[in-house]
Amino acid sequence: MSNRKILIVDDDDNICQLITLYLVKENYETMICHNGKDAIKALNENNCDLMLLDVMMPEMDGYETLTEVRKFSDIPIIMVSAKGEPMDKISGLDYGADDYVTKPFEPQELISRIKAIFRRSQPAQPSDVRGEPNADLKYDDLFVSVKNYIVKIDDKTIDMTPKEIELLYKLASNPMQVFTREQLLHSVWSSDYQGDARTVDVHIKRIREKLGSGKCWRLNTVWGVGYKFETPQA
Repeated sequence: MSNRKILIVDDDDNICQLITLYLVKENYETMICHNGKDAIKALNENNCDLMLLDVMMPEMDGYETLTEVRKFSDIPIIMVSAKGEPMDKISGLDYGADDYVTKPFEPQELISRIKAIFRRSQPAQPSDVRGEPNADLKYDDLFVSVKNYIVKIDDKTIDMTPKEIELLYKLASNPMQVFTREQLLHSVWSSDYQGDARTVDVHIKRIREKLGSGKCWRLNTVWGVGYKFETPQA
């Protein structure tokens, strides 16, 4: 029996009731909000495990809501929107969503995506260059701990989401090794992830914006292949 609670945020009550019907059948608890402001208030007052978030809403749209939520919460968020162009999906991921589903959708597909997120909700368990599980990493000014989910630059803690930290750790614990997007999805998001491989690109972009590059390390793109963490000493 599941006791996970899912917050549904959509100004269309018919959509909310349809999603609720299927979630209750899967033994999930649900809450409904019809705008972003109420959703933020609900998250601050309740323990929710996942949010389903519409994009086009009055007062505060989904992107604005997502931006505000990411200031205080790493709750998994699936955007559910009628805006289905590739750039819409990329924007949703760029703002911090974990997945993106286009309306109209098959309810069972949405349920499958929710279950996939919950399956991969356990922290990743990568190894460092010595093969020691979860060892903290230190490269000059950069410190990464996947045990405590902390990243520091020059001893200053950097605000990063769990998936950003796990992705950085995966690359930094294997310096000079090239990983394809598919390999990174499999390792960090799990093999049953149903999202787009561009999720990796979005997360890499955010990591670079937050960290830049150090004197002794760099997060490089290998064009046509994927990414690698470069260190002159490796």
